[in-house]
Amino acid sequence: MKFYEKELAALKRAGRYRSREVVGYDHKDFASNDYLGLAEKKELHQQTCEFLAKNTAHATKASMLVNGYHQIHKDFEDALCEANGFESGIVLGSGFNANIALIEALVRKGDRLFMDELYHASGVLASQLHGIDVTFFKHNDMEMLRELLQSSHAKRNIIAVEGIYSMDGDLCSREVFSIADEFEALLIVDEAHSSGVLGDHLMGIYEHYNIAIAPNHIKMGTLGKAYGSFGAFILASEHITEYLLNRAKPIIYATSLSLYDTLLAHHSLNYILSHAKRLKTEIAERQKIISDELGIEVEGLIVPIEIGDNTKVIEIKETLLSLGYAVGAIRQPTVQSAIIRLIARVGESSDDLRTLCRELKRIL
Repeated sequence: MKFYEKELAALKRAGRYRSREVVGYDHKDFASNDYLGLAEKKELHQQTCEFLAKNTAHATKASMLVNGYHQIHKDFEDALCEANGFESGIVLGSGFNANIALIEALVRKGDRLFMDELYHASGVLASQLHGIDVTFFKHNDMEMLRELLQSSHAKRNIIAVEGIYSMDGDLCSREVFSIADEFEALLIVDEAHSSGVLGDHLMGIYEHYNIAIAPNHIKMGTLGKAYGSFGAFILASEHITEYLLNRAKPIIYATSLSLYDTLLAHHSLNYILSHAKRLKTEIAERQKIISDELGIEVEGLIVPIEIGDNTKVIEIKETLLSLGYAVGAIRQPTVQSAIIRLIARVGESSDDLRTLCRELKRIL
């Protein structure tokens, strides 16, 4: 008996049906979020395996608060804090879980959450939990946010934005930091797509805007994108991380982040810091190619190309795949209107990116 046959049929009719495809390594990858190509750096994998082979345990075995917090976790948290200028950090299972942890734990009764309307689905899901008072403001509309805060009588005000927005590819407004400070609001910045891409040392939007870290600032980042690993981190004041360790369910009740992923991400962090100048040059080169070939200016490595038709966007994706290029075909509800999402990642050559852009122009 097929319980959801009608729902699946409706998705297919609307061109919104999704399925998994096994990754092929015979094409050029301009679809994944491995921005710097570190998921393909064999020396990082080898360093990690060699270290773990000498370690007593190769798995964490428990939650972070029940015998699962290892020196490998602490060393990486300390390194992240030093690189980003924060007091304290926590590593955990995924960026999705990190957003759930932050919003579910921080927004208490009497508090009010102000979330950018284009915030990631994990944050939107968390905001719909019972008892959370949330208001969505227009994307990057700082005037609207200011007006909402001025009229708020909440015990605590909490703002949630992204450093680089995952589908549009634009940056959060610099003004959001001064607004949060002015109104003494907690500020959550999801740096999933900006950490490893922006800033002099590629540490993200805080560094890009040269923001002085304050006690009300919270930075979340993922390890499965520019860091070429898996998992996430939360950086904040010692006070905030102490609170999260005692209230955030995805931190308290989940098995702690695997030792392999943690150590691999630490090696990636060291690699990024020691090669930042060259990586920045390569990022800038790819941004110029996108500008020259497609006429699109990007500040990160996400290139959204509006198509507006669910069927057409899949056809374009399949055509490019037949030519040896993988790109993302993103449809509703992830975006309002279908787009080709091209990632100008450093993991592929600039020549291949230029050729892809020309093929894309020819198809369009």
